Amino acid sequence: MSRMWIEPVVAGAQIASSFYDTALLMVVRNYYNTSINSQDVPSNSSRDDMLQKAILNFYFIYNIIIGLTPLLSAYLIAKIGDRTSRKVTICVPLLGYLLSRMLLLFVIIWEWPVEVMFGSAALNGLTGWFTTYWSGVTAWAASCSSERRRSLKLIIIEMVYGLAGFVGSLVSGYLFVLLHITSHQGTILMFCCIGGYTFCVLYCIFVLRAPEDYNSETSRVLKDSRNRSVQEDKAENSVLKAPSKLILITLFASAILINVASAATNDIINVFVLKKPLNWGPVYVGYGNAAAYMTYITSFLGVLFFFSIYRRFGINYYWNHFIWFRTSNHGLCALNIYVLYCSNSDDIFINPYTNHQINDIEASSRLLVCTIDSLNK
Repeated sequence: MSRMWIEPVVAGAQIASSFYDTALLMVVRNYYNTSINSQDVPSNSSRDDMLQKAILNFYFIYNIIIGLTPLLSAYLIAKIGDRTSRKVTICVPLLGYLLSRMLLLFVIIWEWPVEVMFGSAALNGLTGWFTTYWSGVTAWAASCSSERRRSLKLIIIEMVYGLAGFVGSLVSGYLFVLLHITSHQGTILMFCCIGGYTFCVLYCIFVLRAPEDYNSETSRVLKDSRNRSVQEDKAENSVLKAPSKLILITLFASAILINVASAATNDIINVFVLKKPLNWGPVYVGYGNAAAYMTYITSFLGVLFFFSIYRRFGINYYWNHFIWFRTSNHGLCALNIYVLYCSNSDDIFINPYTNHQINDIEASSRLLVCTIDSLNK
């Protein structure tokens, strides 16, 4: 059973991602700062304003590319993963992360223009990016957990994601400043980033095993346990019906609006902290990113609190999912909406242990999840 754990992949990938986020922001700032210092500054603007505008323009184009390109490939990768192995939706995006992050290392060592990172964003997007990766992680976690403990399993993975990002962000600034090769700051940081993604890819290929890969006896035990849990839930919630489509549409629309506002705010903050009066360096940028990841940890604590209330007072299964939705982050809430819909509807119930019986409803829901995650990032 330990070879079914997805948590090491989530932790390793997020630590590497936090290294990359700090390195990219500082490399872009240093590049445009050097470029602007070698130019004549117009009388009606300052160097700080020009630097801020250049960084904003870079991230504007970068985020558009990396946010839209997954829509071309995420659906296809998800369909291939459903028909072959769920590992595809995890391994392919991680491989894309690994290859695209190498370009930033080349930019640092060989002093390439930062516009090369637009190609990195396109490569990352075409391999599924975070949209396919995270939907694959949550689908894997759902397959390896019972109906009753599924929400808790997903929020534990989210907590691991946030805790790894918190630790990685705290360390990233020091690695960028203190450890480097010759005069190129960030080289050791990017080597650590690439090493983290390499570990995740190798772990997925050689260690991680899907539930259906185990012997028939283990599968039978898992299915029996899951079926008993499903029967108990149906007996307790026999009066419940699947949520109406209007509720689902409203929840998806709310998630999109929340994520758009969150992403826009994060983009502005990342540039604002580099300008006076804050004028943050790599260390404080890492601290700021670490503070943002605290929401995942507090979210986990909130879920534990509400989960205890759920068990103490016997709140029904629907409200258990709703509590998790209210306390979760990013596109996870959208996937939980889909899990909620499936778990309360006999017509589209999916058994992950029977050769991936996937229908068009699941594929469409995954595409919606990909869209929401793209808007969020």
